[in-house]
Amino acid sequence: MGSQIVVIGAGTAGVRLAQQLAQAPAAGGSHRTSPAVTLLGDEQHAPYNRVLLAEVLAGRYGPDVIALPSPVPVRRGRVERIEREGRFVHCADGGRVPYDTLVLATGSNPVLPPLRGLTTAGSGLPEGVHAFRTMDDCLALSRAVREGSRAVVIGGGLLGVSAARALAERGAQVVLAQQGERLMERQLDATAGTLVRQHLTGLGVEVHTECRVRGLTTHNGAVTGVTLADGYALDADVVVVACGVRPRVGLAREAGLDVRRGIVVDDELRTDDPHIHAIGDCAEHDGRVYGLAAPAVEQADALAELLLDEEGPHSTGTPHTGTPHTGAHHPGPRYTGTRALTRLTLNGTGPLNGTGPLNGTGPLNGPGPLNGPEPEPLNGTGLAANSPGTGPLDLATFGESDPLPGDDVVRLADATRGTYRQVVVRDDRLVGGVLLGELGTVGALARAWEAAEPLPEAPLLHLLTPDGPDGGS
Repeated sequence: MGSQIVVIGAGTAGVRLAQQLAQAPAAGGSHRTSPAVTLLGDEQHAPYNRVLLAEVLAGRYGPDVIALPSPVPVRRGRVERIEREGRFVHCADGGRVPYDTLVLATGSNPVLPPLRGLTTAGSGLPEGVHAFRTMDDCLALSRAVREGSRAVVIGGGLLGVSAARALAERGAQVVLAQQGERLMERQLDATAGTLVRQHLTGLGVEVHTECRVRGLTTHNGAVTGVTLADGYALDADVVVVACGVRPRVGLAREAGLDVRRGIVVDDELRTDDPHIHAIGDCAEHDGRVYGLAAPAVEQADALAELLLDEEGPHSTGTPHTGTPHTGAHHPGPRYTGTRALTRLTLNGTGPLNGTGPLNGTGPLNGPGPLNGPEPEPLNGTGLAANSPGTGPLDLATFGESDPLPGDDVVRLADATRGTYRQVVVRDDRLVGGVLLGELGTVGALARAWEAAEPLPEAPLLHLLTPDGPDGGS
């Protein structure tokens, strides 16, 4: 009889893990036993691909289109606490779920900055103010927006750019306020950020960078405007707070697990309790919290392999009896971190131009491999947006896009076509790059970056030619 695996969290990581565990007996041979999996989720909606929420907000997809197929029913309701000694999960409805192995895939919460007027006594956010993290957030925002609505988006990262684009497509008058020097500064260098800004501007979005928001103004509990640090006031019917996310670690902390920025896990994605693992946005591996879809998928895959390995003939686990045991570690699969290439497509035709990793054939919408049908290591997150009359705007980033002193940098830019390519080479190795508008070389570049080996002797400009670092000899 298989062990009892309980997964808290029915998002990308949790559903992917359940999918992999359900498929494994057929794929792995007779030595593997299908474990019993219980999936706990606190949202009332079916599991969904969070990356595509902006497509729902834009009106391009309905919620059902971005649903994630789960191989097991989701038990809905809030988890109140973890009883580590007896190995039980206690739910708000009074239920008690036993586990042999517990997996925390609790995701992350939106960051709400300390702005004046952002919260109201006893009632949370003022009317008209929305986070943009869950399906409920998305649907509430959809109901609030009308043609001509004045919308202010606070935050110019990936989430803020997604929200601004979607609201503009809904006919809202959108202002985006970004505190940093450029849009999507975690992913893009200055030139690429400028090009993305131009595309948003072409949609009618008014973009302000190096712009700090001081607070919100309200009337009778509803937002009426946003006040900037320089005293300038923006009228607003709707405000979207897109200031990043923070790992959701409350359950783990209350259970006494090691928590820093996220829930600390080792190379087996195991916490300091041998019966509890963590994956996805809530997990901190080797000092790093990723907060992206691709690492969550890779962690789920690695953990599924490890758990199925433990289900084999050498397994030391014992079925749940209500009494603790010490567990045992043994050599097996390891997760060593993700060197994710972030591929974005801003084109308004689909989640990733119909060929990328999150498009219905890849990891989040079915049983396919991490990158769908593509051989290139395009692990990443998806973003879709319309571009202003110049055709699709494809963008990929990987590694370190900002060079250090002494690095070799190769850039090709075509302002007319709106394309930009840059790679960074350090000690004859490719360490990062940004490609915007032309991704013909991305597969070869990604392979060279993943290999981390000395590049062949050739002019550096060859890195950005169609043959890339692999060809042309």
